[in-house]
Parts: sequence; structure tokens; C-alpha cells
Amino acid sequence: MNETPSPASTQALQVLCDKFRDTKHDINNVFAVLLALAELGERNPANYERLGKAVLERCPTVVHDLQSFQDALFATLEHCKAAR
Repeated sequence: MNETPSPASTQALQVLCDKFRDTKHDINNVFAVLLALAELGERNPANYERLGKAVLERCPTVVHDLQSFQDALFATLEHCKAAR
């Protein structure tokens, strides 16, 4: 049962891998900013307001990126199932 992936499924997986890489990069950037602001807030409590604002602004983007990746993952899975 050694199935060779079709070019279409290979291409779909490559697109999914690229999307994962981009999503991971974007999320890591958000967390880096949040951690930096948390450290600044620790040094100067006045920075906690900036941290709170950053969390409120950026967290919906993280959730959206994760949802988008999940949708792409499931779509690719369904595409691969249909190709069998």
C-alpha cells in the first residue's frame, strides 16, 4: 500500500506548509511584541497600558490566523480524501 502522492495533493500540501510557516511567523512576532511590552511594564508600570492595548489589538489577529490555517488544513484534507 505504498501510495505515491499526486502532483495536485503535493502542491496542496506545499501551499498548506507555506501557510503554516507564515502563520507561525506572524504569531511568533505577536508574542515577541507582547513579551517585550510585558518586560517594559515590569520595569515601568506605566507601560502596562501599552501592553493591554497591544493584547487587545493583536490577539484577534492571532485567532484569525489560526482559524484561517485550520480552514486551509481541513480543506486540504478533504481535497486529498476526494482525490483517492
